[in-house]
This record gives sequence, structure tokens and C-alpha cells, in this order.
Amino acid sequence: MADNTSINASAYTSKGAARDSIALPSDLFDGTVNMPVMHQAVKAYLANQRQGNASTKTLGFVIGGNQKPWKQKGTGRARQGSTRAPQWVGGGTVFGPSPRSYAQYVPRKVRALARKSAFNARARENAVIVIDSFDFDAPKTSALTGLLASLGVLQKKVLILTDGVNHNVFMSGRNLPRTHVLPYSDVSTYHLLWSDVVVVESSALGTALDAETAETAETADAEGTVTKRKTPARKVAKTAKPAKKPVNKTSGRKSAAKKTTAKKKPAAKTAKKVARKAAKKAAGKREK
Repeated sequence: MADNTSINASAYTSKGAARDSIALPSDLFDGTVNMPVMHQAVKAYLANQRQGNASTKTLGFVIGGNQKPWKQKGTGRARQGSTRAPQWVGGGTVFGPSPRSYAQYVPRKVRALARKSAFNARARENAVIVIDSFDFDAPKTSALTGLLASLGVLQKKVLILTDGVNHNVFMSGRNLPRTHVLPYSDVSTYHLLWSDVVVVESSALGTALDAETAETAETADAEGTVTKRKTPARKVAKTAKPAKKPVNKTSGRKSAAKKTTAKKKPAAKTAKKVARKAAKKAAGKREK
């Protein structure tokens, strides 16, 4: 289910001061919420966390029990073959768990749709907050706690998404039980649905809060025409195909001619060999 209307989110500065709400990118926040796909992605994520180390021994792997406890007949008791049978204490296990893999594979497009649906679900609940940037000079938990308190989400489960790996923010939030810090590119559907509030850095979304940085790549001229950005010189150099080396056809012909002449043996030598063989045969007949 998709909605064409734009979704807005509250915006704050790096110090926690409120700003005007902004429109979220329409390519990601289009109102699509697919519940079955999100369920599949979360189920696969949790299954992939399992190590699958549970292991039990069957009768053949338990030590002992080689002798028959008592003779087959005449005792009045049930026949027994081994003290390590499953019905005995200390015996083997029947159909017990063994080490295995619980990994589940979810197609790439399905994962992308589930992630998109989770973002839209949080945006519909007004649980997406865009912050200007995280200006942390050094790891400090009190600084991050003060920022979350100014946003009014200190007592909630907060997912902080940074633009790339931000070591200072990660170390600042590592000791907070309700706060999870991740790069925007590494976030999964499970993390989005786990959180109550998603705090995203504006540069990670590609959304600028200032009017100057909000300009798109295509700018309109005074006449109304649209001018596109020029491709950088590096890309042009990469796309340009290298010139092919000229091939000297005559050199190839000469080498082929040398090979053919080397293979051909002179006719005079072959005639001498034939004459020698004939003279040997004639001398042998005369001696007989």
C-alpha cells in the first residue's frame, strides 16, 4: 500500500533546538507498509542469530553398556540388551538435537522492501526525527543523554542512525541500555521495529536542512532552461577507451614464411638417403 502524499518529520539542530519540519525523501518514504515481508525479514534475522550448537548422543555414542545386563530368559524381567539404551538412566537420547545451521536466506529485493516498510511504519507514527549532525569531539555519554533529553526521547528505545561509522557517537551510546547506534547503511528491519524512535542524521538521508544545501543537482537558469552538472574529468578519463595498438601484418607473414621454409627439407639430401638404402640392399643380395 503506497501513498503519494509527502511525509514530514520533525527536525532539530545538533544542540537539540527545534527547527521547522522537513519533507522526507519520497523515494524511500512513500507510505509503503508490507506486513508479511517485514515478518519474513525479522524471522530470518532472528534465525540467523542462532548458533545451532545443541548436541546430544545416541545409544551408539554413549560410553559403556557393552555387556547384556542379564540373560535373555528365565529372570522374569523384561529383556534388556544394554544399560545405555534410551530407557535407562544415563542412556542415549532418541531423536535429540544435533549441531545444525538455522540460517535463512531472504532475497535482496525482499529485504529492501521490508526495510522500506519499517521506515514508513515509523514515519507514519511520527517517530522519525532528523537531526542536523552529531558534533561529538570525543566520546561522552552525558552529551548524548542531554541531546536525547532535549528531544524528549530519553525514556524510549532510541535507534540512532549516523552517516557512516561515527566512533564518538557509538562509544557515547554504548553504555545506554535503551539506545542503539548504527550506521545508516547497516540498519535492518529488526532494528527499526525494535525501536520506538528513529533519530537519523540529515546527511545520511540526503536531506539538507538549510536552503543552500537543499538545492538539487539540476538548477534552473534565468531563462527557464535546466542545466545539469558536468561529469568530472576523472569519469571521462575512465570511460574513454584506450586506443588499440597497430598490428604489423607484414611481420606476421614473414614469421609464417620462415616456419614453412624451416619445415621443408632440401630435395638433394632426401635423394642421397634413398640411393644409400638401395646400394645397401643390392650389396646384401650379392653376398647371399
